[in-house]
Amino acid sequence: MPANSWPDNDSYKELDPLNSLLSDLSVTEESVVETRDLSLPSRFQGRRGKAALILTIVWSGTIALHLASWGSIFVLGLTTILGIHALVIVFAKPRHYQKEMQGELPFVSVMVAAKNEEAVIGKLVKNLCNLEYPKGQYEVWIIDDHSTDNTPQVLAELAQEYENLKVLRRSAQAVGGKSGALNQVLPLTKGELIAVFDADAQVSSDLLLQVVPLFQRDKVGAVQVRKAIANAKENFWTKGQMAEMALDTWFQQQRTAIGGIGELRGNGQFVRRTALEGFGGWNEETITDDLDMTFRLHLDNWDIECVFYPAVQEEGVTSAVALWHQRNRWAEGGYQRFLDYWDLILKNRMGTRKTWDMLMFMFTMYILPTAAIPDLFMSVSRHRLPILGPVTGLSITMSVVGMYAGLRRIRQEQKFNVYTPFVLLLQTVRGTLYMLHWLVVMSSTTARMSVRPKRLKWVKTVHTGSSH
Repeated sequence: MPANSWPDNDSYKELDPLNSLLSDLSVTEESVVETRDLSLPSRFQGRRGKAALILTIVWSGTIALHLASWGSIFVLGLTTILGIHALVIVFAKPRHYQKEMQGELPFVSVMVAAKNEEAVIGKLVKNLCNLEYPKGQYEVWIIDDHSTDNTPQVLAELAQEYENLKVLRRSAQAVGGKSGALNQVLPLTKGELIAVFDADAQVSSDLLLQVVPLFQRDKVGAVQVRKAIANAKENFWTKGQMAEMALDTWFQQQRTAIGGIGELRGNGQFVRRTALEGFGGWNEETITDDLDMTFRLHLDNWDIECVFYPAVQEEGVTSAVALWHQRNRWAEGGYQRFLDYWDLILKNRMGTRKTWDMLMFMFTMYILPTAAIPDLFMSVSRHRLPILGPVTGLSITMSVVGMYAGLRRIRQEQKFNVYTPFVLLLQTVRGTLYMLHWLVVMSSTTARMSVRPKRLKWVKTVHTGSSH
């Protein structure tokens, strides 16, 4: 890929981790909401204009379908195309992975960016520093992003206990959020493979032994393990997130099985170092570095594998307000990457199969929810059913099928009984009702991005250390 395809990255700075760790810990309280104006590189400029153009096209196109005599025929044709792609995904057989490593195990660098995580950081470090992997073949880096709670003190104590733990404390002037933190420590790491986790993560002790062999296929640039919700039993929202993660991982596995796109999800992602350095590390000009990196990996012709086992446990948000903030960030970051890399996508830099799969996904996840508002308005004003009803019905059906299949795949290593299908069905129904929030999130996000000032907004997900 040409060097100028990606933004210049000047965030790699050689720092002494010991001096950073021992730096002055007296800081002022920071707001949980961080907003900064950016002088964006050219590729990331004009997002609002691009979003406004797409919004105009989608709204006017939807209205035109209601007014045109051929509108219904067009929608049925579109539904047929999407339906064929959906059937191919449903009946695809997941790839079989080589579970044993041939030759020596590569060195792995495990990285966690943490800010004010005193409730969970101790448990995380003990978990990651006791993985089943040859001694001296992996290291754990915790980047303390200038925490103002007891996180620095906890890390300092743990650093005395675990020799494979390394800590870097960022200054108050450091920028770039999680992406900036990861970029800052990357030059200090030694791993051929880079593993990234959130501060609330918990993994099985054999995680590395199960994931590392997947990189024996040369085209694999990254691996994403399934995210499991540790506090899934807490309430409706956490139970819904559990079903959502099952649906998401099932879709990723099925899409990669047909040569489509696998995606990174931030927590529990493994990236090949050569792939990561090929495009300059993490993008600091996006609010979802994992989704952005997904596109950059595929544009560089790497594959991303997604697996159900092993899984990484994380806390699900427990309230509607917290869920709204989190999912708006995910939706905005996911939409940003289409606006940022549209020209490379249209040039088919990913290859035909991946580009086609990506376009089908984009229509279902972003275009269809955006079109729902003018479709509903026109259907009410003209006293008719929504013209996009067949496509919406197909989308919901795929969600139900995928969720049930994903939940069933999670239970494949557990003992089934006569009640299992009914339990899975109940979880699917509840999860489907929960997933309806995405219609509101997606439609509002695509509209908001078309009119609001250009800025990044990050709302911290508070971790309490809760689990089932």
